[in-house]
Amino acid sequence: MEQLWKDTARFHGHQCPGLAIGFKAALAAREYFEISSTDDEDLVCISENDACGIDAIQYLLKCTVGKGNLLIKMRGKSAYNFFDRTKNRSIRLVLKDLSRDMSREEMQDYLLSRDSKELFDYTQVRHQIPERARIFNNVNCSDCGEKLAEHFARIQDNKPVCIDCFTEYKRFD
Repeated sequence: MEQLWKDTARFHGHQCPGLAIGFKAALAAREYFEISSTDDEDLVCISENDACGIDAIQYLLKCTVGKGNLLIKMRGKSAYNFFDRTKNRSIRLVLKDLSRDMSREEMQDYLLSRDSKELFDYTQVRHQIPERARIFNNVNCSDCGEKLAEHFARIQDNKPVCIDCFTEYKRFD
């Protein structure tokens, strides 16, 4: 496990408590779903933060934004929702309260030395399993001319525009 941690830290760029949280969450998901990792989209993670821990999830579970099986739903929580499409199972891992009386190094060591059940509450997921990633047609923005996926286009003056060129109609704050 020590080498796996070192490899994960090398992928991330450094060792830190945030990475350790994701490392332990990824290992807990591997244990819960009885897998080592996956190279397809059958395992999905919805992370409720965009912190260091998601690098461990990418490295250990092969969940990535590009494949569409790592989604980030910003809630500012150390919470990770995992879905296994093949087994139709899911789990939400929420980091328990931790003592703030530790240095960064002590916190990292504490996280790495504990069993995942000591670190996380295992609860039901709060999200439906996301559909598989789709490929969308492109349209050109009628203002800037850049291509964009059609599901992100807005209609303005009966023409497609990108979100950056769209002028929102707002009468109230």
